[in-house]
Amino acid sequence: MSDSWLYIPLLEADGKLQMSIDSYLLEQFESQQLPSILRFYTWSPVAISLGCHQYQYPEHWQQISYQGVTVDIVKRPTGGRAVLHQGDLCYSLITSNTPGSFRQGYMKICQFLLEGWRSLGVDLSYGEDTKSYAHNTACFSSSSSADLLDHMGIKRIGNAQLRRKKATLQQGSISLYSDRDLYHSVFQQEAPPALNIPIEKLIEHLVSAAEICFQTQLVKQSLQDEQWEKILRRNDDKLHIVNS
Repeated sequence: MSDSWLYIPLLEADGKLQMSIDSYLLEQFESQQLPSILRFYTWSPVAISLGCHQYQYPEHWQQISYQGVTVDIVKRPTGGRAVLHQGDLCYSLITSNTPGSFRQGYMKICQFLLEGWRSLGVDLSYGEDTKSYAHNTACFSSSSSADLLDHMGIKRIGNAQLRRKKATLQQGSISLYSDRDLYHSVFQQEAPPALNIPIEKLIEHLVSAAEICFQTQLVKQSLQDEQWEKILRRNDDKLHIVNS
């Protein structure tokens, strides 16, 4: 069994803070201050995240609100297309680079997602790279070989990576349920069908699968006060808040 990993329990926060946490943790891992890390989180208030290379989006997104609160638009450090964070469960995984191609790296990390869902009786499979993905604004309107689909071909998990010299950050959004009106107002599309799986149960199965797939022990520990101070002091320019 390899050295233990850090497991940060479920955290609900705004998009700016969530992306700041991931950037900070990545830097700490790169400087060998922390071991490999797995964490889960949700977004409050609702936000839209853009991939790091996504510079254009519909102008009307800046006027969208949900339950009386403006929907923020936030840049992720990873790639991919736009994701609406409402009714989804997100994860971030930080670890050493895996040998081989990006495709092989995704397959190595995504194994814990496949096994975790399989233990819940849901079989997922990889999507396929298509030209349409790069031209779509919305992440969940098409799929790539980094994404996971159910038996009906519905995209359930969108994944994206940032690779540095010594580390990989993989972020993912797991679609559970979406407000249909909000989803349609953002993407002009029907929302994916809801999945009736409690978040706590899903996390439990994914944590167990991660320990098996990565042959490690996940040590549960919340962020400490000193870490919070450093996260909150981070420069806003690094977070690339598109609007707020």
